[in-house]
Amino acid sequence: MRAILLSGAIALLFSLLGTRFAIVQFTKLGYGQEIREDGPTTHRTKRGTPTMGGVAIVISVVVGYFAAKLLTGDAPSATAYLLLFLLVGMAAVGFVDDFIKVFMQRNLGLRAWSKMVGQTLVAVGFGAVAIHPGLANDDGITPAADQLSFIRDFGPHFLGGDGVLYWLGGALLLGIFWIMVTGTSNATNLTDGLDGLLAASSAIVFAAYTIISIWQNNQRCGRPSVEIGTCYEVRDPLDMAILGAAISGACIGFLWWNASPAKIFMGDTGSLALGSVLAGFAILSHTEFLLIILGGLFVTETVSVILQTGWFKITRKVTGTPKRIFRMTPIHHHFEMLGWEQVTVVIRFWIITGLCVAAGLGIFYAEWVATI
Repeated sequence: MRAILLSGAIALLFSLLGTRFAIVQFTKLGYGQEIREDGPTTHRTKRGTPTMGGVAIVISVVVGYFAAKLLTGDAPSATAYLLLFLLVGMAAVGFVDDFIKVFMQRNLGLRAWSKMVGQTLVAVGFGAVAIHPGLANDDGITPAADQLSFIRDFGPHFLGGDGVLYWLGGALLLGIFWIMVTGTSNATNLTDGLDGLLAASSAIVFAAYTIISIWQNNQRCGRPSVEIGTCYEVRDPLDMAILGAAISGACIGFLWWNASPAKIFMGDTGSLALGSVLAGFAILSHTEFLLIILGGLFVTETVSVILQTGWFKITRKVTGTPKRIFRMTPIHHHFEMLGWEQVTVVIRFWIITGLCVAAGLGIFYAEWVATI
């Protein structure tokens, strides 16, 4: 518990001070955000606001985690290294995208296929290492399971066959990891459209995963007085809690400067990194499907874009006159176009995130109670 508190506090303080430093430096370098031309007119005043603030978040998480481990004298785990790989690797993809935007002074960065290649390399690299038997602990538990999970693993083992079946199962499992990592990173990227929206929402969801990881650590298999039927076969839950606290702390520190009116944006550097490591938490804590509930806001934002795009294309093909379901997507812009103040939208979406997290934690705890 001491390491969890240390990592969160250190990451928060470092992010609070580091983001301020980033604002000054990025302003001097002219790294300002370009605004989409078809967006709400109220956003045009944000043009030129420093971006790539996600750099401060990522550095703060790394510093907070390793400082906590150093102060407590514990060695980092394989699970933590995998999550940090996702965080830093996807941040690098986002950084390149952001840099192209500010260097070319346009709202489009990497081409879609280039960004997807980068995301794929990070996601598949993470997945391939996470299921490698060489990372299994003394109990034979690898960081990622070869089964699907909601709160407990269920269904067939993807790596349960021999020969060709083993490799086919492995490829299918990596495909699932790829969908989760790229899908969640794109979902958080879509959510990052209003001042403070993603920073606070991410802090809330990662706080939930910190709680889940603490509980899994206290009820992990192999601990005395923990019954077999109720225990969790998760490799390094305590380290996940330490890292989750660091990410929450870093997001809160960044929020100080990102709250409306934002002095800096996290850019794709931060949004892609947060989404990918969130998917990593779900995979390594064996709660893949629970993420749909905990991250309900991110799911809603993504679904709104899919529905809008699909309906637009269908109506254009069938009737010749394209129609829209929402005034604008992602859905937070729809409410802006209805006349809601930006701060009102953000606060109400924070509330939605809190409700989703409360529902997810309630389901998680209820399942444990049911197994007693």
